[in-house]
Amino acid sequence: MTWIETIPFAAATGRLRRLYDRVKGPRDNVDNIMLAHSLRPHSMEGHMALYKSVLHHSANTIPKWFLEAVGVYTSLLNHCDYCVEHHYAGLRRLLPGDSRAAAMRNALETGDFLRAFSNREATALGYAQALTQSPWNLTEAHVSALREAGWADGEILEINQVVAYFNYANRTVLGLGVDTEGDVLGLSPGDSDDPENWRHA
Repeated sequence: MTWIETIPFAAATGRLRRLYDRVKGPRDNVDNIMLAHSLRPHSMEGHMALYKSVLHHSANTIPKWFLEAVGVYTSLLNHCDYCVEHHYAGLRRLLPGDSRAAAMRNALETGDFLRAFSNREATALGYAQALTQSPWNLTEAHVSALREAGWADGEILEINQVVAYFNYANRTVLGLGVDTEGDVLGLSPGDSDDPENWRHA
């Protein structure tokens, strides 16, 4: 599950139990990435607040499926299988049928974005790659390219924050040896209108 000690749902008390109750899914399942925070519940709370805000908030204007695709791509770049599988399952839930999501995954894995994404979306994925692999090389020209592709500044911020969040989550997972054993893949906090609702469904 992880390389460090974790506190299971059944043994949790106090603040940790209250947080588990907020983030749990069916049958009291808590994702392993959240269990990894169990020795420091305050960091779990910060993680979930960030996650809900950047990926599952009603004030975002970019479709959630594309934000998930950006997260999957960032995780592929970081070789974070945990986040790839969780968020690819989430992407599949958001799109009708399996073929479109499968085509997107293939495009993300090969870097041939235009096989499944528009030019506008491909430009955002290119920015995600630069921000993940060589952030020190970014210049204002990268943001200008996003604008020229049709992204508004607020949308550019959304893309930036999703990429930044997944780099954080990927390093949490990879640095602590988090795996998917026992997890239910693809669940997410679905009530985008309530930032306090973290329940996974």
